[in-house]
Amino acid sequence: MAQSQEKDLVEIAPRANPPVVKLIDFKKFKYLEAKKNKESRKSSKNVGMKEIRLSPFIGEHDLNTKVAQATEFLKEGNQVKIAIPFRGREITRKEFGYNTMNKAIEKLAAISKVSRQPMFEGRVLVAGLAPFKETR
Repeated sequence: MAQSQEKDLVEIAPRANPPVVKLIDFKKFKYLEAKKNKESRKSSKNVGMKEIRLSPFIGEHDLNTKVAQATEFLKEGNQVKIAIPFRGREITRKEFGYNTMNKAIEKLAAISKVSRQPMFEGRVLVAGLAPFKETR
């Protein structure tokens, strides 16, 4: 019957008694499945984690440039990880790192919320920011 209709015989339930089969055009079936998967991937949003690195003794203009970069990431819907690595003896002046981190967080407060409070991971001061949810 499948050969006369030029279709494929696909086994649906092989363990049933008798086994259940279906007559379909398998290439068309695979094409429609791929199309459905592609459509579902298109509708889902890929939210990533972007990172900006600052210095504990960063200049004001450099800080503004990095904050502008983080603003773009947040507007795209990404989360932002702010990292301030300490090199050498800079680790003895942790308050400069916290001051820089707080300045950056304040400048980004209008478009984001703190998802992870500033804390040290080894010699790196790290904080996480997430964009506000858009209400439609």
